[in-house]
Amino acid sequence: MRKLGELEAEIMDRLWDWDRPATVREVVDDLNRHRPVAYTTVLTVADILHTKGLLGREKSGRAWVYAPTRSRESYTAELMREALGGTPDTPAALARFVEQISPEELAALRHALGALEADGAGGADGGRRGGPGGRA
Repeated sequence: MRKLGELEAEIMDRLWDWDRPATVREVVDDLNRHRPVAYTTVLTVADILHTKGLLGREKSGRAWVYAPTRSRESYTAELMREALGGTPDTPAALARFVEQISPEELAALRHALGALEADGAGGADGGRRGGPGGRA
């Protein structure tokens, strides 16, 4: 999965923020408050996001209604996991990452690791990635 392009991200952000299905017209109207964008452009990008599996869609009358197929957090986590897959030294990459995050982000990471340990879960991949093992 690659990072979203600018318009893809704007569309996904709106749908994630709204937390409800929406038509292309609704997205276009909201985007046009900030910058001009054509209906057909948004329709094309929404279709691309659907093809990529990031948006689901259903017919509502004559229009498609789009909704994210995963949460923003799930998408972000997958990007992070793929980024870690690009290094031969995952523990070192994680250590550099932890050095660069804010104290608030570090506290959130510790909380998440603690919650996983309390649940007895090793993460979605069973802890096979060679991660920090709770040493944040």
